Amino acid sequence: MAVSREWLEKDYYAVLGVPKGVSQSEVKKAYRKLAQRFHPDANPGDKEAEERFKEISGAYDVLGDEKKRAEYDRVREMGAAGFGGPRGGGGAGGFGFDPGDLFGDLFGRAGGGGFGFGGGRRPRGTDLETEIRIAFEQGVEGTTVPVSLSGAAPCASCGGSGAERGSTVETCPQCGGSGQVAQNQGVFSIARPCPSCGGSGRRIERPCTTCRGSGRTRRTRTLRVKVPAGVEDGARIRLGGRGEPGPAGGPAGDLYVVVRVDPHEFFGRRGADLTLDLPVTFPEAALGAKVEVPTMNGPVKLKIPAGTKSGRVFRVRGRGAPRRRGSGQGDLLVKVQVDVPSRLSKDERAALERFREAHTESPRRRLGVE
Repeated sequence: MAVSREWLEKDYYAVLGVPKGVSQSEVKKAYRKLAQRFHPDANPGDKEAEERFKEISGAYDVLGDEKKRAEYDRVREMGAAGFGGPRGGGGAGGFGFDPGDLFGDLFGRAGGGGFGFGGGRRPRGTDLETEIRIAFEQGVEGTTVPVSLSGAAPCASCGGSGAERGSTVETCPQCGGSGQVAQNQGVFSIARPCPSCGGSGRRIERPCTTCRGSGRTRRTRTLRVKVPAGVEDGARIRLGGRGEPGPAGGPAGDLYVVVRVDPHEFFGRRGADLTLDLPVTFPEAALGAKVEVPTMNGPVKLKIPAGTKSGRVFRVRGRGAPRRRGSGQGDLLVKVQVDVPSRLSKDERAALERFREAHTESPRRRLGVE
């Protein structure tokens, strides 16, 4: 796993405002709250909010992944135990050096192996998050939704390389592509950004005139996001490599799409099962009946047995949403609601009065009252 030197210098838990031992679900909850608050779409033109959003996304990229989080905690503990933590006072542990530089030199020699500090890996782009809203039916059946993003994107002129077309991009000969050079400081060898390439690890013969060698420009791009059938409200879809491009031709971050599903007029959702409140008349519940029940793909007949009480649930198999894990469909759970009319015709009232006279046993007798 590639580990950034930033891990030693930044407390991602503090960035998200959560304690170290917090659960993954609490990490996600804190991230989503902050991401909504500082999202560029909610703060147009606010550079400070944009930078805060990038910082939050970077922290969640690590803490939101259990494996990355474990590596992050281990590296931070190593730094704190061996060197007194990142900078402070007269230097970590009184040595007057940056432990991030030390770790970068110790582990970066493997050429990208081990912990992967340095090793020629160019910085990864920032992860982005956006939100889409779809109809209930689209959540059940699946759909494809266009998403527009405004911000950094790969330069169209150079394809994100940062080099003018026909120009060459070479590995920096001074640092060997690591972006760092070692400076001997007595016992220690401390890594510093390479002065020849500015830490990019590359040398461009002729930088692109459009992006000035960064490989990125700001523009609006439209992506088509495939939403799988059976997706639920709040689901998070990851599109690898569709976030912001990395600087100096580095790999792009990921795009996370949060799906919001609008409620339906009468269907509800419980996992892969759909729910429905079905009104029936008193005669239908008392005498039994075959009634039509709507489903997402056409009505079906449902047998209501005689004496059905209000609140009883019937299961119509295979008429729910597609199961996200495994195969097949969920079921439709139909809850019977006996409808009591608020207004009666003359004939209806007379018929009910005759029924009341004929029905002499009170249901309240079980409670010890008449």
